[in-house]
Amino acid sequence: MAPEEASRRLLVVSGLSGAGKTVALRALEDSGFYCVDNLPLDFLPRFAELMQTSGLPNWSRVAVGIDARNPAAALHAFPEQLRKLRQSGLDVELLFLDASNDTLFKRFQETRRQHPLFADGCPLVAAIAAERHLLEPLSEAADLLVDTTTTHIHQLRELIRLRIVGRTVGQLSLQCLSFGFKYGVPGDVDFVFDARFLPNPHWKSSLRDLTGKDPAVATFLNQDPRARAYLESICVFLDHWLPHFEADDRSYLTVAIGCTGGRHRSVWLVEQVAAHMEVSGRRTVVTHRER
Repeated sequence: MAPEEASRRLLVVSGLSGAGKTVALRALEDSGFYCVDNLPLDFLPRFAELMQTSGLPNWSRVAVGIDARNPAAALHAFPEQLRKLRQSGLDVELLFLDASNDTLFKRFQETRRQHPLFADGCPLVAAIAAERHLLEPLSEAADLLVDTTTTHIHQLRELIRLRIVGRTVGQLSLQCLSFGFKYGVPGDVDFVFDARFLPNPHWKSSLRDLTGKDPAVATFLNQDPRARAYLESICVFLDHWLPHFEADDRSYLTVAIGCTGGRHRSVWLVEQVAAHMEVSGRRTVVTHRER
């Protein structure tokens, strides 16, 4: 196989209608990907073959949108199709965009768009449920699952730019995410660490309106032996296990750290863990959900 063929990258973008697939494809197109939306799954093998034989430089990075309007049998068989595509020598990834049912329902009501699975007499909530069921094989096979329930358009575009466009082929894209437990645990993460047992800067009036990125909060937490020990334990854990994920050709990994409100302890820990990862040579994307 020629070197240029081996370096070609195919990104399959799928997800629930209203979760941000169109936004993701536009962000990828703006970043130099050749994008094709709503490609029938039966055409995908031939399309992948054309990528490898065309020799066109603008086909070196291609994104293909797949949605629930494909036949159910084709969607069910897609994980096996994905495996065969990877055997062909392409660098193939599957990005799946999701959101809560309530969020999807609200977005369709606000935009007044018709759901692609809508039929006469079929309520919107039933169409969303049907689509979720049809796309379950794709969500389970995803290399990167992104929950956009609390993500606005600009945040999603930035995430696409940092995690997908910025990822070198063969490199693990690591995301460190802070969040507040009182707003719910994110559903698109691989590891969750709980920092609620650490002293809370919220109860110190001079620190309440600050965040974990502020020096005063960092000093407060650095003075606590438990906070320093917990940070060290998280770093030791990741240093030990990340090479195993890399050896398994894992493309994406998300580590989430939560505290009560997601503003102080979790933010400080994420910033410190990310700094440690950068020193060890791993490019890390930092996201503070409750910013």
